[in-house]
Amino acid sequence: MNARRLRAGLRGWGGVGAMAVACALALVFALVLTCAGAPGGVPVDDGAETSGRSVGHAAPARADAECEDPEKQTLSPSRADGDTIEAIKNRRGEKRKLIVGVDQNSYGWGYRDPNSGEGGRLEGFDIDLVHRIAEDILGDPDAVQFKAIPTDQRIPAIQDGRVDMVVRTMTINCARLEEVAFSAPYFKTGQQVLAPKSSPVEGYDETLADRRICTAAGSTAYAKLAEDKKAGRLPESTDIRTTVPNQLDCLVRLQLGEVDAVVTDGALAASQAAQDPTVQLKGEAFTAEYYGVAMKKDADDLVRRVNQILVDFRADTEDGWQDSYDEWLSDTMAGDPSKSEPPAPVYAREN
Repeated sequence: MNARRLRAGLRGWGGVGAMAVACALALVFALVLTCAGAPGGVPVDDGAETSGRSVGHAAPARADAECEDPEKQTLSPSRADGDTIEAIKNRRGEKRKLIVGVDQNSYGWGYRDPNSGEGGRLEGFDIDLVHRIAEDILGDPDAVQFKAIPTDQRIPAIQDGRVDMVVRTMTINCARLEEVAFSAPYFKTGQQVLAPKSSPVEGYDETLADRRICTAAGSTAYAKLAEDKKAGRLPESTDIRTTVPNQLDCLVRLQLGEVDAVVTDGALAASQAAQDPTVQLKGEAFTAEYYGVAMKKDADDLVRRVNQILVDFRADTEDGWQDSYDEWLSDTMAGDPSKSEPPAPVYAREN
């Protein structure tokens, strides 16, 4: 991964001005979900089965004592192969790849670099982690089939067996733990408000009264807004009806004046602010959340293996977590990784 340094000057959208222009076309790009090849000829499935489907919402995370500290509900690390990993390794020919659900339009996380050739190379922090997992399990960092999936299709894609795992800025929470298994956290974030710099919106407070808010369908942001509005913690006049398949679509809606603000993970919001200099984060994060790798509930050997890979990823001082953060996120997140570093893992799940 050190070769990333050699192309750092050419990486990205070609400057902030170009970012803003690119975002004006992003809605079409995000909905089409282009399926051109990724690095090393790695294919990307466009998730075409999602077209024409209805948009659903995530249930609010459970708050009962049975599910305190959801980020701790994972299995201890192991390098051992089990049935799930053996099945992946036994794939033959071109099919011998790790199948991973990702985003392809979240700048710095999983996005296409238009300067990297025809179709654009998939790059970002999440993409680095995927290559790391593929290298550990299959011995080849490019032995990956990427599947671009919308936010609210992450869990169905795992349950239906369309992917082996999802690495897509996916927050670990109690409701999701009922449906999938998670790794230990690999990134810390929190919900924040994104709005135009000229907006009177000041943060997650009374200034959202009479404002139209956009969130991604199936996201923890929508679940939090719905929960807080029902509980009276959000102004009754706040309109939270606008949901979109992918988070970048919210930025486009904001640019078009169709909504007044966006609520999403602060890490994603910072990347969107980097793409459009007319918007900014408003107020502080109002939740504490953790991203994890999501897998099938019964894929215990894969969960344990990913947890071991995350231990190694954090400990690697050359091509590990810090290197990937510096490459993709330091510019958009003020260069300070301390707020984003995950806590020391706790493996509280026994089976």
